[in-house]
Amino acid sequence: MVLTRSFKDFVKSRIESDPEFRQALLQEAVQTLISGDSDTARAVLRDFINATVGFAALAEATGTPPKSLMRMFGPNGNPTAANLSGVISVLQEKTGVHLEVRAIAPAA
Repeated sequence: MVLTRSFKDFVKSRIESDPEFRQALLQEAVQTLISGDSDTARAVLRDFINATVGFAALAEATGTPPKSLMRMFGPNGNPTAANLSGVISVLQEKTGVHLEVRAIAPAA
């Protein structure tokens, strides 16, 4: 699904103006990744990156070329665990959103 420019602008303006939305979007991306939907997780992370730090700044912070990062988070991307953890770490640092992982007991 191709996103329209106006939707991308909406997401960017919402992320910039609403810290709770920014946190929820990164949290959703990571939760989706953990649940096994890597296609959706990559798409959400790509939107989050574009709306926050951008690929150029992310490339500088991670030491990974921008085009490689864009491919990783593209529709056919396949980032390694090391790349994902590095990117998520930088995103947390640069955006002020810090995620915490907790185990939840299964419902009885």
